[in-house]
Amino acid sequence: MTGPLAVGDAVGLIPAIAALAAGTFAMRLAGPLLRARAQLPPRVVALLETGAVVVLAALVAITGLTSGHGFAGLARPAGVVTGGVLAARGAPFFVVVLAAAACTALLRWLHIP
Repeated sequence: MTGPLAVGDAVGLIPAIAALAAGTFAMRLAGPLLRARAQLPPRVVALLETGAVVVLAALVAITGLTSGHGFAGLARPAGVVTGGVLAARGAPFFVVVLAAAACTALLRWLHIP
């Protein structure tokens, strides 16, 4: 049979999905079960918290500054900065998103890439 997914392909796909589901369930279950046994030193906890912030900042920088393989232009980073400033000042999430989108749209409307 021709098509996007033949019956023979699905036979191998089902065990792979089942294995991934079982692995995901095992990892999710391991956290609560091992929490009482494994105590991390405070220094490690602090490093993990810092690492999470660094990864999030890198994600914001990559998605806010690039488009494809190049620079995204000035409109998108300006929207990201607008949203970041409002979020840091404690503005409601709806206001942050709306202001960031409005800033980006206004700059693009003015033909600033």
